[in-house]
Amino acid sequence: MRGGGAGEKLHHKEANVAHGAAVYGGAGKGAKSSFLYGLLLYVVLPVLVLYFVVIAASQFYNPRCSPEGNVAAAARFMVAKPNVSLARSLNASSSSPPPPPPPVAKPRLTAEEAPTGLRHIVFGIGASASLWQSRKEYIKLWWRPGRMRGFVWMDRPVHEFYSKSSRTGLPAIMVSSDTSKFPYTHGAGSRSALRISRIVSETFRLGLPGVRWFVMGDDDTVFLPENLVHVLSQYDHRQPYYIGSPSESHIQNLIFSYGMAFGGGGFAISRALAEELAKMQDGCLHRYPALYGSDDRIHACMSELGVPLTRHPGFHQCDLWGDVLGLLGAHPVAPLVTLHHLDFLEPVFPATPSRAASLRRLFDGPVRLDSAAVAQQSVCYDRAHQWTVSVSWGFAVMVVRGVLSPREMETPMRSFLNWYKRADYTAYSFNTRPVARQPCQKPHVYYMRGSRMDRRRNVTVTEYERHRVKHPACRWRIADPGEQLDSIVVLKKPDPDLWKRSPRRNCCRVVSSPKKGKDRSMTIDVGVCREGEFAKV
Repeated sequence: MRGGGAGEKLHHKEANVAHGAAVYGGAGKGAKSSFLYGLLLYVVLPVLVLYFVVIAASQFYNPRCSPEGNVAAAARFMVAKPNVSLARSLNASSSSPPPPPPPVAKPRLTAEEAPTGLRHIVFGIGASASLWQSRKEYIKLWWRPGRMRGFVWMDRPVHEFYSKSSRTGLPAIMVSSDTSKFPYTHGAGSRSALRISRIVSETFRLGLPGVRWFVMGDDDTVFLPENLVHVLSQYDHRQPYYIGSPSESHIQNLIFSYGMAFGGGGFAISRALAEELAKMQDGCLHRYPALYGSDDRIHACMSELGVPLTRHPGFHQCDLWGDVLGLLGAHPVAPLVTLHHLDFLEPVFPATPSRAASLRRLFDGPVRLDSAAVAQQSVCYDRAHQWTVSVSWGFAVMVVRGVLSPREMETPMRSFLNWYKRADYTAYSFNTRPVARQPCQKPHVYYMRGSRMDRRRNVTVTEYERHRVKHPACRWRIADPGEQLDSIVVLKKPDPDLWKRSPRRNCCRVVSSPKKGKDRSMTIDVGVCREGEFAKV
């Protein structure tokens, strides 16, 4: 029994040892697994999360994020010592103003919406072969090859008919179609009135693209193109318009009509009206065989169409004789558009060798420098000498003894004669005044002799020289301008927007006046009236 108990004890002991080994061996394996799980949970997983967050915040993978946002995101996830340079860059980026918004692109205007320019006007010039050699010099003054469109309509071919217009510096030559089928019964007129009256219709039928206005004139009509463009741009070419001016002669207007645009002064017909005229004009001409000229035939057709004359004072028929000083020296407050009948008027500048050369001085200088201001009047006073000064910019300056009111100075003086020479001052269609109410107040005239642009000061400089003619004796104590003043300089800034504002005369200021025995010149500044400024008597 003792032997059996010992063996049993030994077996039990071995079993316990084996069980303990198994228990301790299992505990060791569990500890290792727990360590790996902890390492994965607390070390690897946060690193992966941080990695994906940084990648997601980068600009390459998320273009919507701004650079400032990326820097801020990186700063939130940094656990190391703060970076001073990074903090400074953050402060600088936060304090800098936001970038300006990109400029908004202006919508491009269509061809129909574009403002009216020279390219939208086509000219029709009525001419005759017999007068062409002298009259074409007037056309060369204002015609601009390559920039303008138009035709000279002849009764028969001339030399330029066979040449390219680019070589001649003139519009293309066209020969009017036959008008023998139309009746003409006026005893004192010419059948050429029939073909000239059809120029607008014939030009319309050519089908030129982009034409908004058809402008009619004679071969001795001189246009100021920029001023014409401004006038026509005020009207809608898609509506029927008939724009021009009657005669300066009251008698002429009574014979023809105050509602008629005189053709020599030029007139404009909108495209809408030209289209209607072309449809009915041939029939209209058959109904008025007894009329005298071309412009009254056009007027008769306008009356049938029911379109009245839109009057503009810048178109000048110039039914006058003699010196145009009175008309241009007190021009209406409106752009000068045309001049006509130049062969019946004295040269614009008396000292020039010919009428065309006289106008060339005007076009090469003032018209080129500031077309809008040509012949625009300003009135001011030299109080030291008690002189009245009237500036017709680019043309002439008149200096008068004593003080004459602006109301009197803006009235044209009768330096010319009526188209009907025996008619008196009541035969004009506008107000006039005598050249001088008394001998001492006959104006001293200074005509423009030169002009230039001072680009440093951005002003035009026009110089005027005294026209030396004999003046009547005068006993006034007021100084005689002819004895003290030889030349005048006028300074003026170009003002292309002059007629985009309400009509108003410019103001002038006498900057310096002659001193006895020393300086014999005067300097005048002309420009937009300042606040509270006016021509105070």
